[in-house]
Amino acid sequence: MIFNSVTFLIFIAAFLPVYFALNGRQRLWWSLLGSYFFYGWWDWRFLTLIVISTMVDFYLGLQISKLDEPSRRKRMLIFSMVLNLGFLGFFKYFNFFVDSFHQMLLSFGLQPSIHTLHIILPVGISFYTFQSMSYTIDVYRRGIAVEPDFLRFATFIAFFPQLVAGPIVRASELLPQFNKDQRFKWDRFTSGTGQILWGFFKKVAVADSLAPFVDQCFDAPGAFSSMHLLVGVVFYSFQIYCDFSGYSDIAIGLARIMGYDFPINFRTPYFSKNFSEFWTRWHITLSSWLRDYLYISLGGNRKGTLMTYRNLMLTMLLGGLWHGASWVFVFWGFLHGAYLVVQRLAGPGFRRLLDAMHLPKFAIDGLNIALVYFFTCLAWIFFRSPDFSTATTVIERIASFENFTLGSIVNKFWLMKGILLVGLLLLVEIADFRFDFGEVIRRSPVFRVASFAVLLWLIALLGTFDSNAFIYFQF
Repeated sequence: MIFNSVTFLIFIAAFLPVYFALNGRQRLWWSLLGSYFFYGWWDWRFLTLIVISTMVDFYLGLQISKLDEPSRRKRMLIFSMVLNLGFLGFFKYFNFFVDSFHQMLLSFGLQPSIHTLHIILPVGISFYTFQSMSYTIDVYRRGIAVEPDFLRFATFIAFFPQLVAGPIVRASELLPQFNKDQRFKWDRFTSGTGQILWGFFKKVAVADSLAPFVDQCFDAPGAFSSMHLLVGVVFYSFQIYCDFSGYSDIAIGLARIMGYDFPINFRTPYFSKNFSEFWTRWHITLSSWLRDYLYISLGGNRKGTLMTYRNLMLTMLLGGLWHGASWVFVFWGFLHGAYLVVQRLAGPGFRRLLDAMHLPKFAIDGLNIALVYFFTCLAWIFFRSPDFSTATTVIERIASFENFTLGSIVNKFWLMKGILLVGLLLLVEIADFRFDFGEVIRRSPVFRVASFAVLLWLIALLGTFDSNAFIYFQF
């Protein structure tokens, strides 16, 4: 079930009144059943994966908390990780590694006959796997108390607002909120509704309206001018941002209405002045997960400069692989790892150079933002492309500056609509730096009604209503 569908609107309209009418464990049962129904609507067979993972990690968490012997505790943790990563590896990466091995044998002149399975990727498996793993790891580290209630733990794993595409909410953030009934509060309803509408605007109006232009560019890059492809890359940077952050906004808004607080997942990432900052603004819950459970576990920056660079590269490479079973995703991760390493190597010298030029602060900030955005878009080309051939074609044609004019862009309507929508998005995000719209909405009923009406009007006028699935469902 996807948020931008009539089915979901019917589901949530039926779910919420019963949710607020119930209390205690009845409400938890209703939340769990609703979450399983929400996920099972896509394919009920994959509910078994969530149930198995939930049961195993609940049991192992209890055992780890009772044990004092380090070796036995570690064995329990390893078993949990093997199970969770085994499910993830089989469903997401089995064919990828078999195909890669096949291609390697072919490169050596061998002609093996290899048949891969037709494996369906369960929606959201990467997200709920990381969420479940973080609980077991935190219990092992004694960072959180074990959850003794299976119903509460199962609801935490399957909670439907963030189940299939995040944010990745950790046990320490969400489980304590299940300990008491969350009453209906008007201010939470209005602020949550505002965030949901903003998320729908990002997804339905911006992302889905940019999608046809972007798809056209990456389906046949050789057929378009350099200007057309450049616009396509820029549009894709906003398509994926609005698609994913739009989902996060809807999830956060739904949770807020239900009485729960989710962590923010995006914070105007394209205004970042360096790549370290970018990863504190883009997909925040994933980047913090990779930092806390992978980068720090590898040693972080505690074992010298070279090991720090190695750990950064490994973290970003695995972060790229997490996004999809393709070498273009791995290369995307490699690029961002390289950006972080180069930033550490050349950053101090670059800052001294800018200081020597005696530029005003706004000019330095603008230059840094432009550089980060440029290299982010370069990496997005590989992320969006189905293969390296497509990515290199896009880059080569843009760099050729062939027909580098607005007149060479094929579909002017898509162009003008895209510029309008991206402009509106940026206008709101820039204004939000100065005016906290969320706070204004909470304090001013007039502004709240006006902003909701404007968002609904923009969604109805500019939205694309063909129930496009969110991009991150494939991850």
